[in-house]
Amino acid sequence: MILGLDISTSIIGVCILENDKIVYADYIDLRKTGSFFEKARKVETTLKEVKEKYDVKHVFIEQALMFFRRGGSTAKTMSILQRFNGIISWMCYNIYDMEPNYVSPISARSKCGIKIARGKKAKEVVMEHFIESKEFEIIYTRFGNVQKYCYDIADAIVVARAGHYLLQGK
Repeated sequence: MILGLDISTSIIGVCILENDKIVYADYIDLRKTGSFFEKARKVETTLKEVKEKYDVKHVFIEQALMFFRRGGSTAKTMSILQRFNGIISWMCYNIYDMEPNYVSPISARSKCGIKIARGKKAKEVVMEHFIESKEFEIIYTRFGNVQKYCYDIADAIVVARAGHYLLQGK
């Protein structure tokens, strides 16, 4: 089984794949959790629960941003995300007794056959892919918008699936 994680300090997408099939897809909501370390503790609890239920053989994590983009994250935000990614990576190493693998978002989407046209937002294109495929339940707000956490679940599935394809040598 493959564990795929889309890490941020607000919502973490979590996916377990077995033979390219989704057996678990959920999220960890950290938006109302206090400090940086309380967030980490909440993630650790979930990772331990996942370990108890699933025989994870590989861990794949979406690589954190490495460069600035116009209208994107500030240096401070990127620094916090890098630290959090490092903490979660260390937790995965301790809990699952294996080093996590990292996959860039662009590479992950490419491995999954999701192409982002120039000028399109990647998260929207990924969500359109899952709306069409109906691989997991997408929840909408009362205004008809996709719930924010669904984007993180979708990204975790893409990361896990990219991991599956990498392990298959595709």
